[in-house]
Amino acid sequence: MNSTVLKSLLIRPDTTMKQAMQKLTSTGEKILFVVSRNNKLLGTLTDGDIRKKIIMGMKLNHNVEEIMQTNFTFVKDDDLQKDQKSIHLMKQKKIDQIPVLNSEGIIKHVISWVDYIENSFYKTPNNSFSVVIMAGGKGTRLDPFTRILPKPLIPLNNKPIIEHIMDKFYENGFHHFYLVINYKKEIIKMYVNENQFPYKIDFIEEKEYLGTAGGLSLLKDIFNDTVIVTNCDTILDGDYTDIIKWHKERNNIVSIVGTHKEITVPYGVLNMAGGNLDKIEEKPRYDLFINTGFYIFEPDVFKFVRKNQYTNMDIFLNTIKHKYENRIGVYPHWGKWFDIGQWDEYRKSLQFLDDNNKNLSRKKNE
Repeated sequence: MNSTVLKSLLIRPDTTMKQAMQKLTSTGEKILFVVSRNNKLLGTLTDGDIRKKIIMGMKLNHNVEEIMQTNFTFVKDDDLQKDQKSIHLMKQKKIDQIPVLNSEGIIKHVISWVDYIENSFYKTPNNSFSVVIMAGGKGTRLDPFTRILPKPLIPLNNKPIIEHIMDKFYENGFHHFYLVINYKKEIIKMYVNENQFPYKIDFIEEKEYLGTAGGLSLLKDIFNDTVIVTNCDTILDGDYTDIIKWHKERNNIVSIVGTHKEITVPYGVLNMAGGNLDKIEEKPRYDLFINTGFYIFEPDVFKFVRKNQYTNMDIFLNTIKHKYENRIGVYPHWGKWFDIGQWDEYRKSLQFLDDNNKNLSRKKNE
């Protein structure tokens, strides 16, 4: 890991959990290193550490000093066998990075699995689970584009949205997709059939518009194992295998991926007590976790969707919650998430992809 990347991963003990989440998002890494002013390593902080505390109810304004891991694994800078020891320790402890410290405990370097990809220590997972993409809606939020094209085929950097979604899953080891289609379905089928993809695609056709969850009733007799379900206008950047592992470890019947959003109310908010003003907050900010439209379902839940009945996802999930108390989990996510189903977010996604491509081109030319 070069010095510039390492520097971006160093944080102080008084950094808040929210600031740490933002740092993980901007760097695309899964670990941060908590250091003193002279860069002496005090502790490590992973995305899993933060996720665990959020689930336990800890507020995002708490400092990382309260949750960092002080019993961390490291190797010494003057150890001639540090590379081999690091590989052994990463395998033994199932960790992805190991800090390298000098004799004073100052972090000088980080050894990562990524450093050994060419030596085949790192492999893309092979996930046997199927992916269902709900692609039957009319996409009214993207009008007038969707008067001509179905939402799954709206272009995003010269490639349809749905292809971006499937490619992202494929990068995470998934190979089999079911597309629930309805609106302009013949155009979707024609596009898929006229192109060659390295994964398998099956179509599930709605005869009527069944809402954001009703189409799942057509899948009742197909699956006998865990299924990933996603909207056709959402792209989630993250480790999908880690999400599934989290889902299985908690024995959830359903897991919903929720992403952090800071919402600013553009007005002065009045807090009242007994008809009197308690206090006024000008343009307050709230930290929320919102639904990304990315779910993991166990096959038993499909029996709660009535065949050919219009049902939206919120109604479906609330029905399951009444049947399986404490088995619907929310996986806190703070990586990149693109909601391409509305114009503002679609434009932001285009800009991000353009900027990202420019950065990649610049790095190749350096």
